[in-house]
Amino acid sequence: MRTMVTMVVEQYGGPEAMVAAERPEPEPAAGQIAIQVAYAGVNYADVMARRDGYQVSALPLVPGLEVSGTVRALGPGVGGFQVGQEVAAFIPSGGYAEVALADLHCVYALPDGTDLREAATWLAVLPSAYALIHEVGRLAADESVLIHSAAGGVGSAAVQFARAAGAAAVYGVVSSGEKVAYALKAGYDRVFVGEEYKAGIPEATAGRGVDLILDPVGGDTLRANLGLLARFGRVVSYGNAGAQELWQLGPGDLYPRSQGVFGFSLRTLGREDPARLRRITEQALQLAAKAGVKLPITAEFPLTEAAEAHRLLEARSTTGKLVLRIAEG
Repeated sequence: MRTMVTMVVEQYGGPEAMVAAERPEPEPAAGQIAIQVAYAGVNYADVMARRDGYQVSALPLVPGLEVSGTVRALGPGVGGFQVGQEVAAFIPSGGYAEVALADLHCVYALPDGTDLREAATWLAVLPSAYALIHEVGRLAADESVLIHSAAGGVGSAAVQFARAAGAAAVYGVVSSGEKVAYALKAGYDRVFVGEEYKAGIPEATAGRGVDLILDPVGGDTLRANLGLLARFGRVVSYGNAGAQELWQLGPGDLYPRSQGVFGFSLRTLGREDPARLRRITEQALQLAAKAGVKLPITAEFPLTEAAEAHRLLEARSTTGKLVLRIAEG
């Protein structure tokens, strides 16, 4: 039996809960592809899964939602791919490993010459940013946007998609002053640090508010967003990175200014409507290529140092995307 190196979580906890371990190499079942992983993207959802079981069905857990690499083996009945072909995949978990399994509908063939390092950052971030702007947020030309976690992976892509959609203004929120220059370079008109946005948005919009707010933080941040919306404005909540109790609201909070609060989960969409996710992903990749959307990779770690990548994410000291180097592509 062939074995592989993985990063395994046996009990939920801090970054130290994720340790290197040797495990049997998985064999693809019907409708699956085994991927020899070259790179794995690191996402905050991985941190939340490791920390408290976010969208995880059981332990032990191997984190990792997005990978790039080459086809290692095809499960029974799988066509359209060849062993050795370069691919990227969005998977429920298991990406922090030398070999990962992916369902056929989650695997995307890569054009010749694709940088596998870059491809490992596409399938969690680009579909999320595209769906937030277009499918859920339904941004119209000349509308304004406020994006929290503006210097992260989704924030870096969302501002570029908003620009491509003709947004009149795009504002960002970052956690520290060190991230302002990065966010401005990504395309934001103005960037607020910490709580500055609560007074900054009314000032920047002459009291009107913004038309669309993208919020992965939740809790008190989500509550504050409602007061910053223009009439007919929308908030899209797509995470609870602040780890606060979920905030509830009722029609009375929304009726006076005809506002809406929406939710989005890429993982749930992939689990419940994979065909829809594939369509969104293909549209996101096409638009990203057409609009020249860039996702800067700001740090790379070997697989066995995944815990350090998680520490940096939890400390909110990162910008752009982080990747794990697992094998040379």
